[in-house]
Amino acid sequence: MFIKKIIALFFFFNLTILHSQTKLTMPEYLKKGDTVGILATARKIDLATLQPGIKLLESWGLKVVIGKTIGKEQNQLAGADWQRATDFQEMIDNPIIKAIWAAKGGYGTVRIVDRINFENFKKKPKWVIGFSDVTVLHSHINNMNIGTLHAIMTISAKSATPEAIETFRKALFGEKLEYHIPNHAFNKPGKATGELVGGNLSVLYSIQGSESAVDMNGKILFLEDLDEYLYHIDRMMMNLKRNGSLKGLKGIIIGGMTSMNDNDIPWGHDSLQIIQDIVKDLNIPVAYNFPAGHIKDNRTLILGKNVIFEVNSNETVLKFQ
Repeated sequence: MFIKKIIALFFFFNLTILHSQTKLTMPEYLKKGDTVGILATARKIDLATLQPGIKLLESWGLKVVIGKTIGKEQNQLAGADWQRATDFQEMIDNPIIKAIWAAKGGYGTVRIVDRINFENFKKKPKWVIGFSDVTVLHSHINNMNIGTLHAIMTISAKSATPEAIETFRKALFGEKLEYHIPNHAFNKPGKATGELVGGNLSVLYSIQGSESAVDMNGKILFLEDLDEYLYHIDRMMMNLKRNGSLKGLKGIIIGGMTSMNDNDIPWGHDSLQIIQDIVKDLNIPVAYNFPAGHIKDNRTLILGKNVIFEVNSNETVLKFQ
């Protein structure tokens, strides 16, 4: 029995070391003259609405390819599942296209992710960009140890703040990206280094138990959400707590919790209070009101990349290594 325990410990520690040494791959950063593909993985959208985003890319010296899903519709969606999957597949397999920018979110990306063959993508990854429903792709791709950009979508270009747009440009072109965010009263101080993962809380909750579920162990988790009932926030956070996802985290970053709803009989706490109560026993740094999510000041995060995360009495610092 003693020998069996020694052997088990040996394999455990070796697997732990192997996991910690897993090499993270970042797609090639863009340069002037490169091509970005714009498509819809979920909700339908027309070409006219995307013009500000197209002009933004062109102002940076980039070329644009418009996906076949733009202008298509099947009820709420930008075409049938096979059409959206085919559009995405063609773009990740096209060597000319260096980045894929989601036109819009909504719901529907989870319906196509299992139709995609990522074998060529893993050999030659490219940036996949967006937020909200695109969290499905972030998590699925981050599980391949490949980075993605949690950033504004094409439809957001018209309303995004200059800061959000500039951080998107910096991330695309590989310029230094770090944040110094004012302190929030709920913040828990501390410092951690680790891989940044996460995205939309509702989407992360919905893909728990699937192939796309992100491994949170040893990671720094970013969360944001929109238009949810407050008790839903409590239910989703309790799920992450009870299934053990929060236990191995090195840190938590809470972004925009926007336009939340309540019942006629109030839940009694706002979204940040709900999260604060659920994570209060974790001995890790936690930062609130980070400028990312369903807000105009949606600053870019490089998911899958290692970061230095520090929360002190004055500010939250996030540096991408």
